[in-house]
Amino acid sequence: MKFLSRVENQTLVAILLSVTGALLWPSLFLSLSIFGDLFLRLLKMVVAPLIFTSVFVSLVRIRNFRVLERLGWRTMAYYLGTTGLSVLTGLLLVNLLHPSAPLLHGKPPALHPFSLRDLLLGLFPENIVQSFARTEVIPIIFLALVLGISVLRVGHRAEPLSRFFEALNEALLILTRGIIRFTPLGVFFLVGAIIAREGLSPLRGLLGYVGTVTLGLFLHVAVTLPLLLYLFARTQPGAYFLSVREAPLLAFSTASSSATLPVTLEVAEEKAGISPEVAGFVLPLGSTINMDGTALYEAVAAMFIAHSYGLKLDLLQQILVFITAVLASVGAAGIPSAGLVTMTLVLQSVGLPLEGLGLILAVDRFLDMLRTSVNVWGDLVGAKIIDSWLRKEG
Repeated sequence: MKFLSRVENQTLVAILLSVTGALLWPSLFLSLSIFGDLFLRLLKMVVAPLIFTSVFVSLVRIRNFRVLERLGWRTMAYYLGTTGLSVLTGLLLVNLLHPSAPLLHGKPPALHPFSLRDLLLGLFPENIVQSFARTEVIPIIFLALVLGISVLRVGHRAEPLSRFFEALNEALLILTRGIIRFTPLGVFFLVGAIIAREGLSPLRGLLGYVGTVTLGLFLHVAVTLPLLLYLFARTQPGAYFLSVREAPLLAFSTASSSATLPVTLEVAEEKAGISPEVAGFVLPLGSTINMDGTALYEAVAAMFIAHSYGLKLDLLQQILVFITAVLASVGAAGIPSAGLVTMTLVLQSVGLPLEGLGLILAVDRFLDMLRTSVNVWGDLVGAKIIDSWLRKEG
């Protein structure tokens, strides 16, 4: 993970240089904004295939449909439930606190018109090729789920297909890591263009955004998850956290739930007393699809960007943000800054400009460390609850 530390340091330097340079030579940074746009295009390029392969591979790695019946439905119900609660927390806070950093003067961009009928029909793909072309996350995830379940039903005859998508997923993860290496360069041009157009006011507005995300993550970590742990597993949250604390702390330093997975498995089995069957299924799956912190961050970020452009999302549009943030987090890879990749989906779902990413990139690394710790803590709480359920059933 050494390159991640280099990327983090280089990103901080890039922010300082871009702010200074844009204030001194604004016209130059406006003319070079195309390089920031190229970085955004690279992020968009990997979104649809990476989400599909991540969800599909997480499902087919179960290998045994009976294991899916015993553990799978409980695990998915827990993960989707807690992710939904985290997004709801974020949306409530962002509507209450209304953080914003004015980005544009004049007429704001138009949002996609939306209705309940569109929401319901959007759950099912009419043309999956079109869905991939338009990066429509909900139909893509739907196809990945039903195809993964079908592959499990087929059994060993479908192994060539499974191996193909597993190899494709690994290749896409390597490609994504490569793109993330260019984050300092992307930040340099994106932040520089914003500062050249708007001055320092957007950066000052980031304080409210960071505070809202941090407060939402804290409430999810300190209230929602401990309450679920006590109610469903009759476990004292404080004592449980102390027994598994190495994993969330390592997640904070690496900003990668996948890199933290070996430690997460070790503390779950040896210190928390979770059975190997449950830990070996719930935790690896959680490192890919259980992203409570990422989902909360994406929902708050989308609303923050909308507020910054002077736009107000109505109830149906916020419901779409809720659904997209939950499902996009399922497809987020367990690597640093992967939330930036799926963030483009949440913005596109309601027609928000992707250029708004340039603003939040300035503080993303710190928030990435926080939300990854939340993700791993959520995995460990889920493993304890599911292990408790199975023990009661005998």
